[in-house]
Amino acid sequence: MSAKADGGGAWIGGLLLLYLAASLLHFVHNAEFLADYPNLPAWLSRSDVYLVWLGQAALGLGGYALYRNDWRLAGLLLIGVYAVLGFDGLLHYTRAPFAAHTAAMNFTIWFEVAAAGFLLLAVLVLAVKRRGREVR
Repeated sequence: MSAKADGGGAWIGGLLLLYLAASLLHFVHNAEFLADYPNLPAWLSRSDVYLVWLGQAALGLGGYALYRNDWRLAGLLLIGVYAVLGFDGLLHYTRAPFAAHTAAMNFTIWFEVAAAGFLLLAVLVLAVKRRGREVR
């Protein structure tokens, strides 16, 4: 059964693109204004930030490729793991309070978290729908 036939291909792809964009925005802002983010480790470099984003994005895109090529469960699992990684941005608030971050920092953090949340919800809905079809 194709991803379109199971009803999830279009919207899971759209939410994945939204989260990829939100994540990229946050990571670019983080990399370019690294010194301005409060209390980040001194060893963290701009290139480290970009490399982490590339690795995470590859995980999400790999999951989507699996999902679209009839490896639904494996694909949903990888996409779900990728979505959960989007909540890591909240760790900024363990280093400094909300007020210590600029409006742009807070926006990019929360945009990424919201997009990750929508993607994770979509993954869970598709997994439950899939499970319901297997039980019948």
